Amino acid sequence: MFEQTEAQVRAWVEWLRLLVEALGAFVIAAGVVIVIVALVRFALSGGGGSFVPIRLAFARYLTLALELQLAADILSTSIAPTWDRIGKLAAIAVIRTALNYFLSRELKDETASAEPALRNRPEGRRG
Repeated sequence: MFEQTEAQVRAWVEWLRLLVEALGAFVIAAGVVIVIVALVRFALSGGGGSFVPIRLAFARYLTLALELQLAADILSTSIAPTWDRIGKLAAIAVIRTALNYFLSRELKDETASAEPALRNRPEGRRG
């Protein structure tokens, strides 16, 4: 009875892992589509201005996707925790966490530097 319950829990966790991985891939795909649309609009409008808002939008999607992929890796390791899998998870977690950290930091820096410029745009002022 215990073995059957354990097998069922493993199956549910595998399905959940697959769902989370698919969601992460979907988030990346959605981000790519949104960036392509934004780049086409940018090109059609004459290309004046900055790419910063487009980069910031894409960075948000990548950050969320990294979190989801890390969650999927944790789920995968939780159902069959061998030392080999734990070591691979640790390496993946370090790499993805570092990527996420630097991406979030760049996102924060870009947002902070773009904010004053957006506040001082002439369209927002009344004459």
